[in-house]
Amino acid sequence: MDDLLIRRAEVDDVPALVAMYADDPLGAHRETPDDLAPYLTAFERLADDPNQNLMVAERSGKVVGTLQLTVIPGLSRRGATRSVIEGVRVHSDERGTGLGSRLVRWAIEESGRRGCRLVQLTSDATRTDARRFYERLGFTASHIGFKLQL
Repeated sequence: MDDLLIRRAEVDDVPALVAMYADDPLGAHRETPDDLAPYLTAFERLADDPNQNLMVAERSGKVVGTLQLTVIPGLSRRGATRSVIEGVRVHSDERGTGLGSRLVRWAIEESGRRGCRLVQLTSDATRTDARRFYERLGFTASHIGFKLQL
């Protein structure tokens, strides 16, 4: 993977990112790759926020993976800063190559560089393979998550 570049996403990457979000059973029902307008609006909000890090993995000029790393300053845990990893996706051509591990390890290292004392993430309960993947990387399933759709 010597030719892999992990960099900040650019607006021109949005179509490739949305295609990866839509390329799984859950994303196929909630993403709309044919209408990029809401994604472009969201991209601008992310690009303007220094605590948001929408990253891409690029190989030979092609976007092959992505994740979002959010840094959250806080008061709890003695004023600890934490990070949240979201939206980890690997292009179908690259699955099984170790790219997902490399992306998540990058996020963990970046969290440390940013002074975070905790890295957290969530994964849909139906994604059993993802749960094993994150556990192999040292994450523990320590909490029960809740969501409220608005």
